[in-house]
Amino acid sequence: MFTWEDCPAVEQVPGKVSGAWVFANTRVPLSHLFANLEAGATIEEFLDWFEGVEDWQVRAVLKHLEASLLQDLKHEAAV
Repeated sequence: MFTWEDCPAVEQVPGKVSGAWVFANTRVPLSHLFANLEAGATIEEFLDWFEGVEDWQVRAVLKHLEASLLQDLKHEAAV
């Protein structure tokens, strides 16, 4: 089952950005990354636009999502 809790690059703090998942030690929601990538932005552009988010964090989020999707595909194939 997918959860962000295992990803060290993010955090969810009650009362911080309404409890949304954000990049650790920032107020930048993960949804901003996905919306910008979907709109055609590069990782480098995203990092320029959202001060405080670090390259390793973006890459860790994408790796975490990839691993979760691959796990789901394996599970579906086994069913």
